[in-house]
Amino acid sequence: MKQAIVIFSAVLLAACGGGGKNNNPTPPPTAASLSAPAQNQVCTTGTILSTTQSSIAFSWAAGSNTNSYTLVVKNLLTKDSTITSTTLPTATLTLLRGVPYSWYVVSISSLTTTTAKSDIWKFYNAGAGAISYPPYPATITAPLFAQTVTATSGKINLTWTGSIAPPSTIAGYDVYFDTTNNPAKVATGITDQFLNNVTVSSGTTYYWKVITKNQNGDTSDSGLYQFTVN
Repeated sequence: MKQAIVIFSAVLLAACGGGGKNNNPTPPPTAASLSAPAQNQVCTTGTILSTTQSSIAFSWAAGSNTNSYTLVVKNLLTKDSTITSTTLPTATLTLLRGVPYSWYVVSISSLTTTTAKSDIWKFYNAGAGAISYPPYPATITAPLFAQTVTATSGKINLTWTGSIAPPSTIAGYDVYFDTTNNPAKVATGITDQFLNNVTVSSGTTYYWKVITKNQNGDTSDSGLYQFTVN
């Protein structure tokens, strides 16, 4: 009888959430919704500090279950990023003028290691008297950085996406591709956002990038990507 009572008590304890188990896991933070600077905004001015710098205010709608945020702002010409931590859904940074930037926010909770990343937006920080801006850099879509790919009959396709900032329009793309980290130009003035049937060899690592050009002759660099053919 005593043994039966002990077993019944253990079952009851488990059913009631005993035994140290957590039946109410900590909810993860949710992604913030970006507000300003607006997506693809041209001529963002903020507060002008000098001929080369201005102060730009960033804001976003707070995510749920979030204690703090990490704001990441990237100079799309130099590829350098500025990382700022804040407990508020706002931050103000001093940035170079006449430069395109991207930005996103990471939501953080002190109760869990899980984080949530917002969408990535782009904008131009207007320069003094600038009437022409370089196009936003192309975004590589395939092969991705450090990806291992399988070629079909010794061929692969290179793809990317481009975006523009009015009034500029994209005149074309130059593609650089090689087995060295200083790839040679293999195509110029492409108006599509792909280069198909590129010859590759198995067991080889390749490097590539895309240069975007607008009608005013301004350019931007996607950054160097690499992939390996298995």
